[in-house]
Amino acid sequence: MTEERPAADTVDSVLGALADPTRRRLLDLLAARGEATATALAERLPVSRQAVVKHLAVLDAAGLVAGTRVGREVRYAVRPAALDATARWMAALAADWDRRLARIKHVAEAAEREARPARPD
Repeated sequence: MTEERPAADTVDSVLGALADPTRRRLLDLLAARGEATATALAERLPVSRQAVVKHLAVLDAAGLVAGTRVGREVRYAVRPAALDATARWMAALAADWDRRLARIKHVAEAAEREARPARPD
């Protein structure tokens, strides 16, 4: 691949964070709402506020969300850069496989053409 790849640590952190369905749901909720507190998010999930805080910490460590203190509460919002970098990595990986498969197809078609008996005219 010739495109710039994000740091492996970033991709690993993002994929690890997104492996959990609760964290994916939190990310979806934050994307839909713009920002929310852990308490507001916990109201939408079948887990405690403390569990939401722990999940948000994992998302924060992966660079997927950021918390901003506003008075006594912390409001979380999506930070798309790490997710964008991971999506670019995945797209580049898919493009590599598409090129490889196209080469295999070309070789197979050429071999098939060579294996066909010549038609008498």
